[in-house]
Amino acid sequence: MTFKKIGAVLLLVVLNISALIAQEKIIRDDLGFPYDATVPPQRIISLAPNITEILFALDLGGKVVGVTRYCDFPEDAANKEKIGGMIDPNPEKIIALNPDLIIGFRGNPLRIFERLRNLDLPVFVLDTGTTIDSIFPLIKKIGTVTHEEHKAALFVRSLRARYEKILSSLQNARHEPKVFLSLHGVGLWTCGQESFLNDLIKKARGVNIAGHVPRKWLLYNQEQLIHENPEVIVILSKSKKDFLTAKNWMKNEAHLEGTQAVTSDSIFFLDENLASRQGPRLIQALEELSHLLHPQCFVEGS
Repeated sequence: MTFKKIGAVLLLVVLNISALIAQEKIIRDDLGFPYDATVPPQRIISLAPNITEILFALDLGGKVVGVTRYCDFPEDAANKEKIGGMIDPNPEKIIALNPDLIIGFRGNPLRIFERLRNLDLPVFVLDTGTTIDSIFPLIKKIGTVTHEEHKAALFVRSLRARYEKILSSLQNARHEPKVFLSLHGVGLWTCGQESFLNDLIKKARGVNIAGHVPRKWLLYNQEQLIHENPEVIVILSKSKKDFLTAKNWMKNEAHLEGTQAVTSDSIFFLDENLASRQGPRLIQALEELSHLLHPQCFVEGS
């Protein structure tokens, strides 16, 4: 082989190596750990229901091989292999599914991520903010790590259009009612300042009576609730049956009969799955809550 041919071969090798390096795609998750996203993942495990919903919305359901026991939307997600819960996933089950991408969320314990990384498993953790707006970068990050940037961008655009339409409709709301959001069927658990549900109420042009408390969740004091005198009570429930049970408890056993919400029968149902997951259906939850608080803003022709 002549020096000229050897030189040409070496140049080709260098160019190929350079091309491979150029195509290498190392990104960092929200905990700062690197993830090699050079090759599109083919076997994905989701460790949270909101992550599962986003994956299916990006047409990646066929690549999802494992989900938590709480991942029940869309219907196809419920048929996927279960790897445990959000706080107690089974590492042995995860290993057996041979994933090339495991997506976690902030609801998963840090010790779980550490254990999975120690097993040399490909973990990518997401920890977005506490507002409705934070779901948009969340979707984009999942699009990036799964090589579905274009689909993610289109999905975000459609969601943002719905979101802005709702906010625009609420511009003429003249009064922001005081709202108590009940997180559980029986009891006075609610959301504080640090919860994204607080932002949901604010964006729907309501005032969360517990919004001044610097916590995510808290058990509200009955006397305090009576003193705050909410105009509206919204109960997150899995079904209308559960809602009616909770509503009757509030009206008959929680001694709230003197509050404005009970007196005017302004006690409303909001689907727990829509509102309690920081995912794309949160826009629908905002739409429904906005209609409950300000129906006059959504009258056709107005």
